[in-house]
Amino acid sequence: MRILAIERELPMPVHQNLHDLLHEEAAVVWELQKQGIVRDIWFTTADRRAVIMLECPGAPAAREHLNALPLVRTGLIDFMLLELTAYDGFERLFAGGLEAAELRHEEPPEY
Repeated sequence: MRILAIERELPMPVHQNLHDLLHEEAAVVWELQKQGIVRDIWFTTADRRAVIMLECPGAPAAREHLNALPLVRTGLIDFMLLELTAYDGFERLFAGGLEAAELRHEEPPEY
């Protein structure tokens, strides 16, 4: 299962050795990427938050892997996790008969 993890910054305490901590963070992410757990990782352009695509059995496993990150362990960041599923909207293109007519007249979702 693919899990999207979006960084949430926590209040930043004074940390004397942030350079070494960031180096260790990169090393752990690299190990997770080599294992196929981290599929992709990006930073947002606006505020440089990490966005990570993980491949895990579910959110609990993803949380366990993210908890191994030094910045998470030291309480500097946390992640919001979203379990993803395949987009099934293309089925509307291939639906036939009454089902297709019903799909054309469905009400938009309420948000």
